[in-house]
Amino acid sequence: MPHPDDIAFLGLTDLAELIRSRHVTSVQVTEAILNRIYSLDTRLHSYAHISGDNALKAAATADSELARGHYRGPLHGVPVAVKDLCYTTDAPTASGGTVHAGHMSTYDATVVTRLRDAGAVIMGKLAMTEGAFTGHHPSLPTPVNPWDEDTWSGVSSSGSGVAPAAGLCFGALGTDTGGSIRLPSAANGVTGMKPTWGRVSRHGITALAASMDHIGPMARSAIDCAAILEVIAGQDLCDPTSSVVPVPHYVREIELRQVPRLGVDRELMSTFDDPTRTMLEDVLDTVRSLGWSIVDINTPDLPAIAEQWVRMCSVETAYEHKDTFPGRESEYGPDLANLITLGQSISGVEYQDLLEQRRAFTGRMHRLFTAIDLLLLPGTGIASPTLTQMSNLESDPSLLGALLTPTAPIDIAGLPALTMPAGFTDRGTPLGVQFVGAAFAEQVILQAGHAFQRATEFHLRHPNLAT
Repeated sequence: MPHPDDIAFLGLTDLAELIRSRHVTSVQVTEAILNRIYSLDTRLHSYAHISGDNALKAAATADSELARGHYRGPLHGVPVAVKDLCYTTDAPTASGGTVHAGHMSTYDATVVTRLRDAGAVIMGKLAMTEGAFTGHHPSLPTPVNPWDEDTWSGVSSSGSGVAPAAGLCFGALGTDTGGSIRLPSAANGVTGMKPTWGRVSRHGITALAASMDHIGPMARSAIDCAAILEVIAGQDLCDPTSSVVPVPHYVREIELRQVPRLGVDRELMSTFDDPTRTMLEDVLDTVRSLGWSIVDINTPDLPAIAEQWVRMCSVETAYEHKDTFPGRESEYGPDLANLITLGQSISGVEYQDLLEQRRAFTGRMHRLFTAIDLLLLPGTGIASPTLTQMSNLESDPSLLGALLTPTAPIDIAGLPALTMPAGFTDRGTPLGVQFVGAAFAEQVILQAGHAFQRATEFHLRHPNLAT
């Protein structure tokens, strides 16, 4: 068996082939990853719950099936983890808070069922912000960026960003309502895929704002995200909002078939900070060398709609917490409590105005993709922010607006987007680029991401962690 550290940073699809060919067993890999978790996660805090015994049982089952010639596909025997808002019958689902601490579901979320059916080994539940909003509950640990402990690890799906970045799983599930797959992916140097709204079932997922909640994979590469998305995507009778659009063979069809048209809004690009602009220009140089077509465009007003995201989100969040707030308000952290209170204060007339703005913006975004295949954006509106910068998030609404400018509008419109590593700051912390596509254009986005990653090596770098 290769050295555990070498195993830990393999790509998911690379590891899957080693397991399939019996060069390593799932039990050996699972034991190696568990040892890393027990050694490193006491300071990284990426896991809210570690399912060690259950993971080893699942790994043993995976090996036994392979010995009988039964292979379930590229997740068979591979250690993955799920965000702690995915219902599971064998581990508690606290959703980043204390109100539902210890909650044991009587059923698995659809995405969890599909991972299990694909033979994946679920290592545990990953830490997250309270209720999937911006702040971690004050009584719970905050996941630590493995590249630099003084650098922000991202918002809601922070544990899902830290764990694959640190070699504590090979892929993870995150959710994205304002950027919570893409922001932690950029912050921790991993690849994250936010699918089209409805592409992946939300059954058994704790909601933040249901009409903007998206579930998707976070891993080390576009092809690894493709392997996970292919398993979890598709219609689910338990979720009437899930799409009936057929799921492509994302992995088998990972190669680009035609030159993509990449849209660039130069005016918007000029508003980002220097490290972000430099990274985007470098990305443009790379894709030009690949022969891609660069198209100058004018996007709808992303900063303006991003500023409305909190108010849009708040009403739906207040609805989701109506049974426990304000009755158990003392158990809530300040960030989520303030969001719920805001949602309760918004009138029906004001909310209808927000919906009208959302519909108009969404229509403009859909029309944008009649002229382009992909839209270029950074993974975060602020390049690799420090914890000191982010400590002002609650007191400075403009900071949140700037951070969410490239992400929240894409959730508002329900469009798919892929964020990938695309550079590093002077501090050596990751920067991410984002490719956005038309509704249900995940295949093209993943193909483009795969082509970009074959031409670069940013996704192959990982933090230097002593075990």
